[in-house]
Amino acid sequence: MDTTMEDPNSQDINQETPAEDVFIAPSIHEADILAGNSYTHHTAIPSSIAQSPSTECILGVDEAGRGPVLGPMVYGIFYLPLSMHHSLLAQAHHFDDSKVLTPAVRSTLMQTLCTPHSDLYQNCGWATRVMSARDIGAGMLKPVGVYNLNAQAMDATVQLIKEVFDKGVNVKEIYVDTIGPPATYQAKLERVFPATKITVAKKADSLYPCVSAASVAAKVTRDAALEVCYQSYISKSNLDEDEPAVVAAGWGSGYPSDARTSTWLKENMDPVFGWGNECRFSWGTVKELLEAKGQAVKVDWPVPDDEEQGMRLTNFFAPSVGGDGEQERDELANWFGRPLTEDIF
Repeated sequence: MDTTMEDPNSQDINQETPAEDVFIAPSIHEADILAGNSYTHHTAIPSSIAQSPSTECILGVDEAGRGPVLGPMVYGIFYLPLSMHHSLLAQAHHFDDSKVLTPAVRSTLMQTLCTPHSDLYQNCGWATRVMSARDIGAGMLKPVGVYNLNAQAMDATVQLIKEVFDKGVNVKEIYVDTIGPPATYQAKLERVFPATKITVAKKADSLYPCVSAASVAAKVTRDAALEVCYQSYISKSNLDEDEPAVVAAGWGSGYPSDARTSTWLKENMDPVFGWGNECRFSWGTVKELLEAKGQAVKVDWPVPDDEEQGMRLTNFFAPSVGGDGEQERDELANWFGRPLTEDIF
């Protein structure tokens, strides 16, 4: 079970709930989301950087959706020319920690970021790594070599940063919102990127505008992904009269402490399979619901005996030794029924 997720009680549920008309950014790959696949989305290198490849850039990293029981965890990175860091992000567009901005403001900022000819579009690049609930759970529930949430987060961070370097972007400074002790996390990243100035800090999303912008990209992508998953349930419920009615209030923020989330989980649980790809089966909330008396059907998968594992397919076709001591007939001769004899030829 998950032991590293955030305390859901610390979350402001209203701030974590997607806006009603959340902007659907290019980072939303609907087919992958509905299939439960993890994927990465990169924007094109902004024109101001592409035209001057030597431009020194600053890059921020943050995540959204570490604690929810529903939906993906999304890692976001955001980069732009170092000289424009504060003037463009903080002063012109007022980026801040996504948990401080209202859902509507986050959505509007993301829409501006994706609008061609806007100053954000021309000067800023970003990317997201959508880590599906299915893949998160599969890693954490492995019987051997558990792939915990911190390790998954670190790998996503390193992968995104490496891909930006591979595009030829001249990143000089990196700022990251921490996972656990900042010094430990920073040391790990410095070993991977020894030539770059790296700063890992608590609340980095409220201290460094590039991290704030990464936070917005990650959060709006998660919000929209959650909406895509929910709409699939509405469509299915409308088409199939036998399906349980989807709770009118939606499933809320996806956090276990959200009453709408817990209500939806209880009222939309399949007795055998539980829920779909949007659910993190490694979370304690899910385990409790599945194991509650009368809530789910328990399925025991038989393990083959050692004798069965050693059996050959031909054992089912070859006759056994006769009572008069006659030797067992050739297996291949009996493969299709009666033995071959010379009269056939």
